[in-house]
Amino acid sequence: MIEFILQNPILSALLALGGLSAAFGAVLGFAAVKFKVEGDPIVDRIDALLPQTQCGQCGHPGCRPYAQAIAGGESINKCPPGGQATINALADLLDVEAPSLDAEHGEHLDVKRVAYIREDECIGCTKCIQACPMDAILGAAKHMHTVIVDECTGCDLCVEPCPVDCIDMVPVETDLDTWKWELPATNQTPVFHVVAKQVNLIASDLGRGQAFGDQRDGDKAA
Repeated sequence: MIEFILQNPILSALLALGGLSAAFGAVLGFAAVKFKVEGDPIVDRIDALLPQTQCGQCGHPGCRPYAQAIAGGESINKCPPGGQATINALADLLDVEAPSLDAEHGEHLDVKRVAYIREDECIGCTKCIQACPMDAILGAAKHMHTVIVDECTGCDLCVEPCPVDCIDMVPVETDLDTWKWELPATNQTPVFHVVAKQVNLIASDLGRGQAFGDQRDGDKAA
């Protein structure tokens, strides 16, 4: 077997590369586990409450850096996209008093907005693409650009760099597909109470079900 491998240089090279790959992979895997840097759990919890627009209105390059700054003692009222609901949730998490939104960083808008590029006026300069923190603008140099609406967070960072002023921030119309019940931001875990000793879910062919409790046993006895 060894002689056969030695007589085939291509096979020998492939086996050598495979062995080296396995060895280096094992070393890297061990290093990733051994020297793993644990994140700060309070930063993760703060970051989870922020709106993730990555707009920079708070003075930081994104939501995660602002979460780290808050954990370090910075004020919690610098996030206009999150508004007062986010401030209240952060105050509840950190057990501090909830201040009002700092107007110096902007105003909270109740209606979500997304960027819209007037494509017939676009010159393809790519400056808006470079400014977008969510990579939500599709285009190339000297070609028309367009916004991927589902990826746009409405951060407004693409408007100012546009040299021909062809980007508008337009409100998102709510329809049956986009409407959802807006729940207040909170740090508390929902608590569910048991209201029956036994509840069974009976599925139907319509994809829905009906809950029956002890009454089912009573029907059987009858």
